[in-house]
Amino acid sequence: MTMPTDVPIVDTMMAVPTGDHKRWYKFLSPLLRDAESHDMEFPVEYMFKDVPKDERFSEGPDVLLREMDHWNVERSMIDVSFQNPKGVAAVSEHPDRFIPCFGVDPNKGMEGVRELVRAHDELGARAASAFPCGLNPQVAINDRRFYPIYAKCCELDIPIFCCAGIPGPRVPYQPQYVGHIDDVCYDFPELRFVTRHGCEPWTDLMVKLMLKWPNLYYSTSAFAPKYYPRDIVDYANTRGADRVIYAGYFPIGLSLERIMTEMPNVPFKDDVWPKFLRENALRVLKLDG
Repeated sequence: MTMPTDVPIVDTMMAVPTGDHKRWYKFLSPLLRDAESHDMEFPVEYMFKDVPKDERFSEGPDVLLREMDHWNVERSMIDVSFQNPKGVAAVSEHPDRFIPCFGVDPNKGMEGVRELVRAHDELGARAASAFPCGLNPQVAINDRRFYPIYAKCCELDIPIFCCAGIPGPRVPYQPQYVGHIDDVCYDFPELRFVTRHGCEPWTDLMVKLMLKWPNLYYSTSAFAPKYYPRDIVDYANTRGADRVIYAGYFPIGLSLERIMTEMPNVPFKDDVWPKFLRENALRVLKLDG
């Protein structure tokens, strides 16, 4: 049950530092109604301690590479978009280190579908990502507006990484109710659907859904390892070794130092660790060949 030190890690959630945390969450401003949220530099800072803010994390992919090399992270998935030249440049300059992921907005209709296709064809996007509670207007996981995106992910043979559970920012949670995922898995059985950001307080329901649906996965993004839900750890150690995927949150909310110093205390079984840290991500992203 000891975390191996010889497994090159694949992190399925990082971001290229910009030196301005507030800019990352500017898109949420129209949804936030309480004054405190507007005053925060990081709209969930009431939940997080020691958010990376020092000068080491001020700019560019070189910062990520230094941290990745130090903590044995071989590859990381980062967001790319046609409005994000730093992310695109990082993938272009270091294709062996960064995996491109494209954020989708189902409110755009077919324009959003065409954007996803273009990101796949031109930017090499290997996955889509979605934040249902952060969209304006919000769109539930099982809303019909998401269905063209899900269908296109199936056609492109790429997974979608989707936030599920109560969100940290002070916005309504209903769009990310974990039970909505059941409808999506029923209507798109070939879609590889990976949850982000915990699925709390419905982790027991998430385990039941993963037992039911073979293409449903859980990633640990935005959670420090000491807070990994017990339901998820127990599932990984029993029937779910192939379904739980490591994801961090650097530099958005957690440092790699905190994640990796806490990680050895997670009670995964020996055979679970390589799958959690590397193999499951490569398989879901179809990078294992």
